[in-house]
Amino acid sequence: MDASPAPRVTTCYRHPAYETYVRCTRCDRFICPSCMREAPVGHQCVECVKEGARSVRRPRTVFGGRISAVPAVTYALMTLNILAYLAELLRPALVDDFGAVGHGLVGPDGARYLFDGEAYPGYGAEGIAYGEWYRLITSAFLHLPPGDGYFGVLHVLMNMYCLWQLGPAVESVLGRSRFLGLYLLSALGGSVLVYLISPQELVVGASGALFGLAGAYYVISRRLGHDLRAANRFLMIFLVWMLLSARFTSWEGHLGGLLAGGALTLAYAYAPAKRRTLLHLGAGAAMLALLVVLVLARTQQLTA
Repeated sequence: MDASPAPRVTTCYRHPAYETYVRCTRCDRFICPSCMREAPVGHQCVECVKEGARSVRRPRTVFGGRISAVPAVTYALMTLNILAYLAELLRPALVDDFGAVGHGLVGPDGARYLFDGEAYPGYGAEGIAYGEWYRLITSAFLHLPPGDGYFGVLHVLMNMYCLWQLGPAVESVLGRSRFLGLYLLSALGGSVLVYLISPQELVVGASGALFGLAGAYYVISRRLGHDLRAANRFLMIFLVWMLLSARFTSWEGHLGGLLAGGALTLAYAYAPAKRRTLLHLGAGAAMLALLVVLVLARTQQLTA
């Protein structure tokens, strides 16, 4: 009579009730069909597949950004702008509360006025010069209210169309984090130049950030060796629009965004690859510090 012991039953390490004889080719543990993942040789368990994915380096662009097929930041920015405009429809006073005005007046009855250089007894002061620094950024997500006629609606539609055209092209090259930093610093650069030159004006709109993206697109095209004829025409359209619209839009905001976006993208484009991420962070921090110093200096002049 054969007294040899019965073969040991092997079960999945994640599902002990499931009998299996297949091993993970990486950790040699038994796995059931629900835990199997195709591998170059045999099958691997779920944990080994996750560990392998963490050890694989993700491809990056020439500028150091991670390659992504979906321009998520562009879509998020468009959504924020559209939601802000819908909020304006419900509460038009948002433009006065969060628009970029350096020096404004508030009357005894609460009515708001732009500063004209004269002192009025009983009137209070508001604006960036009086601690409302948030206006430098919040103004970039607001647009002309519908009360300004058809141009109020066209303002947000035109800007969102430009963002839809420019955003994915720049974001796909820079990556999401660098693109977001570029957009915000370009918007801030436009607001700061308005504050330096025309602090008495109330300005809203994403145009400063969009001009920054236009400058970035031009720098990127040069860096990657693209045919510059299209990039030159594109940038020329923005410059001509800045000149033609100077009477009814803020050319200071356009120019400030263009300069900030172009300068920052130059740092992105030509930083040595060895310490690229650190240099990119340093360039963004330096740009932010410069803009803060300019705002402080102008504030000192206005409140002296």
